[in-house]
Amino acid sequence: MGMTMTQKILAAHAGLARVQAGQLIEADLDLVLGNDITAPVAIREMNRFERKGVFDKDKIALVPDHFVPAKDIKSAENCKCVREFARCNEITHYYEVGQMGIEHALLPEQGLLSPGNVVIGADSHTCTYGALGAFSTGVGSTDMAAGMATGKAWFKVPSAIQIRLTGCLRPFVSGKDVILTIIGKIGVDGALYQSMEFTGPGVASLSMDDRFTIANMAIEAGGKNGIFPVDEKTLSYEKEHGAKPGTAYEADPDAVYAKTLDIDLSQITPTVAFPHLPENTRTFDRIPDIPIDQVVIGSCTNGRISDLRTAAAILRGRHVADGIRCIVIPATQAITMKAMEEGLLKVFLEAGAVVSTPTCGPCLGGYMGILAAGERCVSTTNRNFVGRMGDVTSEIYLASPATAAASAVAGKIADPTAYADIVDPSRV
Repeated sequence: MGMTMTQKILAAHAGLARVQAGQLIEADLDLVLGNDITAPVAIREMNRFERKGVFDKDKIALVPDHFVPAKDIKSAENCKCVREFARCNEITHYYEVGQMGIEHALLPEQGLLSPGNVVIGADSHTCTYGALGAFSTGVGSTDMAAGMATGKAWFKVPSAIQIRLTGCLRPFVSGKDVILTIIGKIGVDGALYQSMEFTGPGVASLSMDDRFTIANMAIEAGGKNGIFPVDEKTLSYEKEHGAKPGTAYEADPDAVYAKTLDIDLSQITPTVAFPHLPENTRTFDRIPDIPIDQVVIGSCTNGRISDLRTAAAILRGRHVADGIRCIVIPATQAITMKAMEEGLLKVFLEAGAVVSTPTCGPCLGGYMGILAAGERCVSTTNRNFVGRMGDVTSEIYLASPATAAASAVAGKIADPTAYADIVDPSRV
């Protein structure tokens, strides 16, 4: 009986010839990640350990990104805690204001991840790095503390769902629409503690940014991780960002999957997740006129340069509708610089949007876009739970950057394919 991609990676890091679903293992870690919310808890836990210091200062990444620049005294104290810990332990990969970014966009950009890595992060969307053929998953702050101290973590080997992709995406349809479609089919617990393994000829047609978005939201289907095979696009991305050589693992032909889901990318259309779960998806043949109050384009899910290019293509020469707040948040400093060089920031500002420094901010109801009672927001973030972005009576509609930009112009949830005269820059 063969192994899946994830199982092969875990076996290698546990020093075992093979593993099987349900098996408990201890695996070596290639990277441990924390942010300004979760790392302070882990740091306090580490202070209780008999063993002092970190296992490897080069294999820990600390990224204050949720409430930065600090929005209040508490967030400032959290950042100070992480900053002092990084300084005391000479952490190599510490990124703060001026060089920072949203962690799950920043770490791949900095070349810190390689195919075949095992990565844990005290943030549920650590599963993003599966786009690079790594096993990456979110853990609690206590597990992060143990990982920083020992360089090891315990795992129950997950079973897997095979998601076979065929075809190519249509214009103004993106990875966000793909993952929302999948979650709509299987539900928010449809992959509970399972590896979502993406295969098939359609993978080659997806950009790396599409793959990052899809892997990022594996957790929204309950997945332990999402993972893509390593191909030429992966290797090109890794080379461009100076990552260390990794190991590309392929599933065995006789690998066992809990189930297989077939997705024809060419049949996917712009998709929106209605409140208050990512599984509540609808396509535009089932969406009535719904007026909105705010649009957010950004986050670890959709704040990359291709996302900004797509949004700018729709907003160029147009204006945000009266009464609509449109907030654009590039995911990293480098993306902000690139957007500035390409004139995208000018497009956003001329359209009546506001551009923020990189931050998770509004995604978790932190700042830079909190919702008042009864307000509606179209957002490119990853969760639309009750009260996620503000008042418990507010509503979040999850969508792609194209849909978000079109909605900002229309003042209601709007189909981006109405802009058929524009060439989708993310597909060029």
